[in-house]
Amino acid sequence: MKIRRVVTGHDTNGKAIVEQDEICTNIISRRDHHSSIVVWSTGQFPVDNLDPANGNSRDVSVLTKEDTVFRIVQYDPGVAPRNHRTETIDYAIVMSGSIDMDLDGSIVHLKQGDVIVQKGTIHNWVNNGDVPCVIAFILIAAKPISLTQETLHADG
Repeated sequence: MKIRRVVTGHDTNGKAIVEQDEICTNIISRRDHHSSIVVWSTGQFPVDNLDPANGNSRDVSVLTKEDTVFRIVQYDPGVAPRNHRTETIDYAIVMSGSIDMDLDGSIVHLKQGDVIVQKGTIHNWVNNGDVPCVIAFILIAAKPISLTQETLHADG
């Protein structure tokens, strides 16, 4: 993936400026045929836009109740399965390609331009196509799902 990140801010006089303009190099892969980039993240909510921390270098492997994450993920054909649930609300936009979202065995086919609001459900992404699928995700910490006597915490 070649993702250009432009981060804005303010100079000492309050004038809008570009703080960063670069190609993201923090690409990771947690399984076969999968790669992701954390474009930006914050560790407090509401966010402090004057926080000088570099939001693309925070460890977001475990999210706290104050975290937000903007991540872009590429799922290549044949991506290894990973059923998982997060304690977040996720806003997602399919930027290119297509993919199947498996929700406990119920399949939803998504294509470029489709948007998803993932509300703490267990899910898996399956690319049965012949081209990569790229999805932009915005994750915001949320309360775990509590139904009847069971709380559904992050999993996978």
